Amino acid sequence: MPHRKRIKHFHEPGHLHELTFSTYQQKPLLTNDDWREKLARSIDTANQTCRFQLVAFVFMPEHLHLLTNPLDDEPEFGKYLASIKQPFSKQVKSILVENHSRLLKQLTVRERPGKSCFRFWQEGAGYDRNVYSKEVILHSINDIHENPVRRGLCRNPIEWKWSSARYDLNEPPQEQEPDFPLIHGIPTGALD
Repeated sequence: MPHRKRIKHFHEPGHLHELTFSTYQQKPLLTNDDWREKLARSIDTANQTCRFQLVAFVFMPEHLHLLTNPLDDEPEFGKYLASIKQPFSKQVKSILVENHSRLLKQLTVRERPGKSCFRFWQEGAGYDRNVYSKEVILHSINDIHENPVRRGLCRNPIEWKWSSARYDLNEPPQEQEPDFPLIHGIPTGALD
């Protein structure tokens, strides 16, 4: 059985977490607006179920970055990530089956003889970084928003639709794109 990458999540109350996870084999699977909307809804549901708030985000073609604020002293990161990834993957698989898409075969992975599974996401928990000071929070938000610029997908972060870059994150945005996951902004006192 292949070695499975594991990540140790470390949390201190008041810390934000920058989470990054990728599509299977870094395939550019997040280019469809309908799928990105479904992903946004999965994030919203996971935030409610697992008691997280979204501070900032960007959806890239083959990965995403979320800056999150866990509301519990001992957040369950594995449950949170599974609550985003699993329902979304099931929705995408259903769409691919219904449309007889060739992509279904590309994302069906043989685990062992006689056993295969659909894999939208790269195995493992991805990347988790604690973010806890004013400088690190602001740097993290800027870094998340600059992703599409660094990749040459746009010239200015606010040009990339699937990002929280156009919002002032010092307070919860009053009006948000309905396609986006719900953004709560920087928690009160986090920049003090």
